[in-house]
Amino acid sequence: MGRPFPRRLPPAYRAAARRALRVTIAAGAGFYVLLYAFDLPVGATYALFGAVAMAGLSHLPGSGRQRARTLTAALPVCWVLITLGTYLSVRTWSAVLGMLVVGFALAFTAVGGPRFAGAATGLQLMYILPSFPPYDPGSLGERLAGATLGLALLIVVEETLLPEPAAVPYRERAARAADGAARCADRLRSAPYTLPETELRTARALSTELRSSQVPEAERPAGAGLQQRALAHTGLATRTLLGRLAVLTPPPPGAVPPLDGADAGGPDPLRAVAEVARETAARLRGRAPDGRAHAALRRTRQALVAAEGGSPAALRRDAALLEVADAALAMSTAADIAVRGRAADAPAPGRFWYARQRAPLLWWRRLSGHAGGRSVFFQNAVRICLALAAARLIAGIDTLPHGFWVLLATLTLTRTTVRETRTTVRKALTGTLVGALVAATLLAVVGTDIEVYAVALPPLMLVAFTLGPVKGVGWAQALFTVVIALVFAQLAPATWQLAEFRLLDVLAGSAIGAVFGLLAWPRGAHDELRRSVAVLLRIAAEIVVATTAQVAAGGRRVPVVTAPGHRSLQHALVMAESAYAQYQSEPRGPGPAPVCRDWQAALIAGHHTLWGADRLLVPAEPVVIPPLGPESSASVIRTGDRVAAGMLLTSARMDPTGDTAETPGRLHAPTAVATLATDPPGAGRAYYATVSWLASLATDLERLAAETETEAEADTEADTEAETKAETKAETKAETETGSHSDSNIGSGNGNISGTPGLRARRPPTEHP
Repeated sequence: MGRPFPRRLPPAYRAAARRALRVTIAAGAGFYVLLYAFDLPVGATYALFGAVAMAGLSHLPGSGRQRARTLTAALPVCWVLITLGTYLSVRTWSAVLGMLVVGFALAFTAVGGPRFAGAATGLQLMYILPSFPPYDPGSLGERLAGATLGLALLIVVEETLLPEPAAVPYRERAARAADGAARCADRLRSAPYTLPETELRTARALSTELRSSQVPEAERPAGAGLQQRALAHTGLATRTLLGRLAVLTPPPPGAVPPLDGADAGGPDPLRAVAEVARETAARLRGRAPDGRAHAALRRTRQALVAAEGGSPAALRRDAALLEVADAALAMSTAADIAVRGRAADAPAPGRFWYARQRAPLLWWRRLSGHAGGRSVFFQNAVRICLALAAARLIAGIDTLPHGFWVLLATLTLTRTTVRETRTTVRKALTGTLVGALVAATLLAVVGTDIEVYAVALPPLMLVAFTLGPVKGVGWAQALFTVVIALVFAQLAPATWQLAEFRLLDVLAGSAIGAVFGLLAWPRGAHDELRRSVAVLLRIAAEIVVATTAQVAAGGRRVPVVTAPGHRSLQHALVMAESAYAQYQSEPRGPGPAPVCRDWQAALIAGHHTLWGADRLLVPAEPVVIPPLGPESSASVIRTGDRVAAGMLLTSARMDPTGDTAETPGRLHAPTAVATLATDPPGAGRAYYATVSWLASLATDLERLAAETETEAEADTEADTEAETKAETKAETKAETETGSHSDSNIGSGNGNISGTPGLRARRPPTEHP
């Protein structure tokens, strides 16, 4: 017997149906009111296509209320774009030039986060629609009125119709994780001084909730503004704190940690960390704590740094406690900035460089960081603007009927790789052919009976915008072709040739998209990821060598935004992370999966290099660091050179030149156990802090150098609990500085990669304009 018919639609169909109902009501109401009640065909066209462009052909993330706010903010931009398109359509060359500039600008705004990326396609269409003849500035008022009505109706239905349950805000997720960190710190203060399995599972679950891949797009703190950056930094620091608490080693035998602060025999860092975590959770939930816990942890940290002597085991324990305290202080400071903005207490320079920057400067930093050929956001913007400009030129020169459809096909069918574009175009043309045959038959049978088209349009729109997003581009093109035929049959008498024009226009637009997909970075993010990771590792190797030399030599240290020479590594991280985010969204081709690498291990190594070097070289206040002893100095420099050599070998394998060996020798980087097993006599705290950093880098390199058969196998392996425990120590130490030193929390529809703790975590599919 066959399977029983499901009583409820799958979640994907339910979500698409709710979206389709909103689009149908907004677009249909505006279209019918202006066309049949006021006899304004131009206004009716703009009302319908305005709603369809911003909701049916775009992907605005968030709840209905969040989408309504986005649409309200986008309304003035729509007015500007319609006005520009109307006046620039006077000549083909002016319309093409405008398409080039507007197309690039709108596509490049994807660096601002998922909301900007989601709205880009709809805003592109707001310029494209009026940029075609007839050149009629006198109809501008009707065009603006129609678009305004359609968008206003869309805002109303998004706000009121079938509201979705509210997602958990990122602040609340971070507050829950901070509460979990407080419980872990309290548990570690008493025997057996390790976390039980239940606590470890809870900590991992709380950390996972802060992954960008687990956070709804609208809730991700991916913007370029001050509080968005600080909130991202809060989540990363909280996850780092959870990870470090999970792997904190017990105190050496015979050393009992204090239970009640200094009165019990010394500072109690874990108690201070727990209090700071609870204070942070309260602040994130809207309360206003006095900050005494933060100040107490700073004093405890200073006392821990000032402590002298101790066995090697005790010094290792102190180094681990200092890392826990640093993560807790970063979490507390970032949360304060995320809640209070510039009213927060001024943090020390370095990690929180953005705390006193104005919004325009922060946006300029984000945009300028991606203004180059090595940024995938720049590549995507160049590809789509050139394709749209070429489509507008061809449509204008050949005077193609309904040239708007050419650009619509180019915009919606061009992908980031030539392989994906080819697959998409093949499905789209098949669907368009089927839709054209159906539309031609319908037009030939019904003729000029407008009432039939008027009655059939709303249910067909509902079906089209329900099945299209779920079934794929072929279904979407087939159904949308019939929808367009019914719309234009009501605006003017139409024959079966309208379907023929639609097919030809889609064929022309998809061909243009395929050509530019082939000419402009045809492999998408694959090549760029390989190059950017190689550059990242080469710069990281230089910094490792320079940092170990400076630590060995000692000298005066002063607070600065970042150590000299580290800005190049920051920029390399931005480029590598954005390339990786897009790479994860691009589908793999048919056939056996290629041998691939753990790309996130490289990103973690880069963040860890930046974080560790700044931590060793950039103090919170001016201080003079004594040089290491001869044996300690030689050991640190030797270990640093070995780690740097491993980075260079791995970099050569990532981006080989013509004379690079195809299979370099296996990397024998020092492991954490090997690095810490031979302690030179008289080694101090600076030595243990440095070799702990180098050992973690060596662990990252070992994992990066190990090739896997397929990414799918890597994903499966990473899910095992034993590996997760083993990886936590290497992963989490790099995360505190991710939100502060790297301008990479951009999250387009790609979302933000810098906050992903699992080195092989897969990212969800991404919308690209």
